[in-house]
Amino acid sequence: MFNTARRALFAALFAGVAGPVFAADLPEPVVEQAPPPAYEEPAPEYGGWYIRGDVDYHWSKFGGADYITYGPGTNSFDSGTLKSAFSAGAGVGYQINQHFRTDLTGDWLSSSKFNGSTSGTCGTPVPGTPCTSVDTSSYSALLLLANAYVDIGTWHGVTPYVGAGIGGAWMKWDTLNNTDNDGSFDHNGGKGWRFAYALMAGASYCLTDRVKLDVGYRYSHINGGRMFDYADGAGGSTGAGPGFDHGISVNEVRGGLRYQFGKSDCAPPPEAYVPEPEPVYTK
Repeated sequence: MFNTARRALFAALFAGVAGPVFAADLPEPVVEQAPPPAYEEPAPEYGGWYIRGDVDYHWSKFGGADYITYGPGTNSFDSGTLKSAFSAGAGVGYQINQHFRTDLTGDWLSSSKFNGSTSGTCGTPVPGTPCTSVDTSSYSALLLLANAYVDIGTWHGVTPYVGAGIGGAWMKWDTLNNTDNDGSFDHNGGKGWRFAYALMAGASYCLTDRVKLDVGYRYSHINGGRMFDYADGAGGSTGAGPGFDHGISVNEVRGGLRYQFGKSDCAPPPEAYVPEPEPVYTK
């Protein structure tokens, strides 16, 4: 029995001494800190209403015209040119997202002078004498369009775009003066609404976080219509008219400003989120 007790005592002493030694040799458990929650910066939401104002310098191309002659049938202008002019316009639009927008625009095309000529016969010096007339007039138009644009992308504040528009034009021809061997005659100019469309390309530049400079080119076409009315002639003739033009093509170099009410891509991006560092505790 004495041996058994002695063995138990030695076992207890051994456990008490060896336990701390073995525990000191074991590695301490490593507790990994949880990483900070991932933060994903929300995609910027561009869009909202905007207004615009534009001025341009344009030159027009006359598509030709036909008119009723004194006798049966029609005749055509031998030539016709239009002078360049200025115009101004305004509009309201909506930026749907960073790459797509639409707007409604109205532009007043100021008076563009017309010079043309026709050939026929006159009563002077004798009836049936071949003669050529000189014709002068001018036109102006109110162009109303619904437009859609694709903003291709933005680089260093510059955003190139392409677009197209469809609508109508209120076209007004001034009095047409026709001068030939028989004298000078005036024809009242035609006026009325016509179908119109446009194609455009250009680029905008951020001036401020809400204001953009817009510079571009626009091609617009106004369908044909009544150019001038009937007028009495001379030398026993009954007069000529009315006349109908074949349409006007307009090339415009444009510049203007756009003011964005909603979120603009010109605004500086939000600051990136930086998580606060974990506190470090020292013994």
